[in-house]
Amino acid sequence: MLYAVGDIHGSLPKLEALLDELPLGNGDEFVFVGDYVDRGSYARGVIDRLIALEKEWPCTFLIGNHESMFLDYIGWKGELYDKGEYFLALVPHHRAEGYLFVHAGLGVPELGLSDVDEALERAQPSDLLWNRMAGDLRHLLGVTLVYGHSPDPTLQVRWNMPYSIGIDTGAVYGGPLTAIALPSERLFQAGDEGGPPVR
Repeated sequence: MLYAVGDIHGSLPKLEALLDELPLGNGDEFVFVGDYVDRGSYARGVIDRLIALEKEWPCTFLIGNHESMFLDYIGWKGELYDKGEYFLALVPHHRAEGYLFVHAGLGVPELGLSDVDEALERAQPSDLLWNRMAGDLRHLLGVTLVYGHSPDPTLQVRWNMPYSIGIDTGAVYGGPLTAIALPSERLFQAGDEGGPPVR
């Protein structure tokens, strides 16, 4: 099973509670869609926990706009870090099992392409990290886009099937931290107190 996890933003108690609830078994793996730091109180603890998790389970960590801003602040230069260890190993996107994982989205021109590889080749870092429109739009990519970055006002999962699933449920704003198991699309969530899953 592949578990995709939404924006954590320093919410370590919710991350720990969520990981405790997942029925992990042989062959399982994780994709985290970015925004591990900022806003919440436990950014360092979140990073330490994810580094430890990667030693136990296969993990893919996407870069979010908050990691990009952090790298820009400390002077790292590169196209994924706005103007140009753990943070430098983050990736801009991941593709697996009929799903495409990005932090924020793709540009509107890329949504009109039927070739995912071409769309990713053309994708701009600004869209991958910041685009708040693409997740709610139909596309021709032939995969389901799984993204974070834009919590729904109700702090629920954004279902735009079969085109996309938004899994940023505003953990740092009082919503749950969400993981979605793929391909079953079963949700696991840790609620306000970092306790049992909401759904």
